[in-house]
This record gives sequence, C-alpha cells and structure tokens, in this order.
Amino acid sequence: MDPRTDLTARNFPSAQEDAEGLVPPSRYGGPESAYRLAFTDTDFLLRDELRPVRMQLELLKPEMVQAAQGIESTIVIFGSARIPAPEIAAGTLEAARATGDAAAIKRAEMQVQMSSYYDEARRFAALVTRRSASLATPIYVVTGGGPGIMEAGNRGAYEVGGKSIGLNIVLPHEQEPNAYITPELCFQFHYFALRKMHFLMRSIALVCFPGGFGTLDELFETMTLIQTGKCRRRPILLFGREFWTRLVNFDWLVETGMISPQDLNLFRFVETAEEAWSILEAEYGFDLPETETGEFALDI
Repeated sequence: MDPRTDLTARNFPSAQEDAEGLVPPSRYGGPESAYRLAFTDTDFLLRDELRPVRMQLELLKPEMVQAAQGIESTIVIFGSARIPAPEIAAGTLEAARATGDAAAIKRAEMQVQMSSYYDEARRFAALVTRRSASLATPIYVVTGGGPGIMEAGNRGAYEVGGKSIGLNIVLPHEQEPNAYITPELCFQFHYFALRKMHFLMRSIALVCFPGGFGTLDELFETMTLIQTGKCRRRPILLFGREFWTRLVNFDWLVETGMISPQDLNLFRFVETAEEAWSILEAEYGFDLPETETGEFALDI
C-alpha cells in the first residue's frame, strides 16, 4: 500500500464498520444483554425517552435522500385515498347493480362520479413531470404514498417515465404504499407532524383534490401557515369548485369575520390539469428561457 494513502486514510473506523464487524462474546450475545452498540440496538432506540432522536431521524432521512437525488422543487398532490380509478369504480357499480341493493348502487354511482378526479390527478401529474423535465430545476410530484388520488399522482409521473415521491404513514389501515412511487423516494413516517413538514419543505405549489379529514387537515394547516406568515406564499389549487364550495362556505367565514376577505386569495379553484398547469406556468414563468426560471422552492 502507498504510504501516502496511510497518512490520509480515515483515522477511526466508521459506525457501519463497527456495526458490521462487532461479534459479541457469547456470554453477552443474548437479547437481554446491553452490550450492543447503541445505534444498532432497536429496543433502546424505541424507548419513550428516545422520541427526540427518532423525530430527528424522520426529519433527516427524507431530507438527505432527496438532496442526494438532486430534488429541489416539488408539487404536492393531496386527495382522498377513497377515490378509485374509473375502471375500479365501474366494476363496483356493476357488482352493486347485480345485487339490486339501492343504497349500494347509490354509493357506487357516486364513486363513478368521483373517479373523474382520479383521472385528472393522473393527467396533472403526468403533465407536471413531462413539462418540467427540461427546466433548470425539474419539478417532482409528491403524494402521501397511499391509494386513491395519491396513487393517481404517482401513477401519472410513472407513466411518463418520471420519478415521484411518496410520504407514507404507518396507520392501522392503508399502510401499503402504492405501486407507482419511485422506490428510492418511498418513505415511511411514524410522526404525522414531520410528514406534513416534508410535504412543504420543497413544495412550490399545493394541489388539493376532494378528500376527507386527512386532506382537510393537510390543506388547512398549509393555509394557516401561509396566512400567519410562518411559511412563504405558494399557489394552492383546489380541484372541483362544486365540491369545495359545498364542503366549506368560505363566503360565510368572511361574512362572520372569521377570515379576512383577502384570505380568499390564498387559493384558486381549477377543474382540469391544463388549467392548473397554466396557473403555475404564469406564476413561475416556466415558459421563460431556462436561465430565467430560477430556484422555486424554499425551506420552511
């Protein structure tokens, strides 16, 4: 070996080397032994007192992986896990009609109607991925990693050959990430708060499709952060004016003084993927020469 290499070699073994090379003496190799290195001891890391360390790890891992992948700007797609693909909804309706159950038929008919949003989310994600690929800072779609609208978002990017991100959460149900997330960008979270933080850290826009409690939580937390100046302003696009205005009486919030009239400017209604993209294109100047697109996302 070249002596000069010896002089510049690592001074101490890495944590990985120690973790892989350590063979505990037989007397201290049992599960009750405290001999294991702290960072390889899962039982120790899962203790209540180590919660701050686990939270730090959930902050760092997605941050470091995305940085290594060169991901700087994202568009977040929120929406219900319960909105199926049109072909699935059609099959459910056919099965319901075969039973003759009026209530089941009505539910299935509504699923068919709502499934149009799955197609629109899929089309929008494909449009974002394809149109931004040549930008100085490409834009990546990020979803909650589950089924429904989240699947549609990852699927749209996948089908045009792009990468996309999934921020999955451990739940009693819906734990399995959808099949269209780029594997090296598929993350799993224990803490809702850190997951929601990662949604926003690189985002240049929030695109929100119809959804339930989870979608509303994510949407209104984002609007609260912008309204209060805790994070920078970014476009918030709500797909489906009829759905959102029936769900939330924004005008009544203004009339009763619960929000200011200018707070209605925090979001815009859109109906199609093309309309949503055109708003973002105008906002960020995506149609300008590449050298003028600049950096889009800022850390919150």
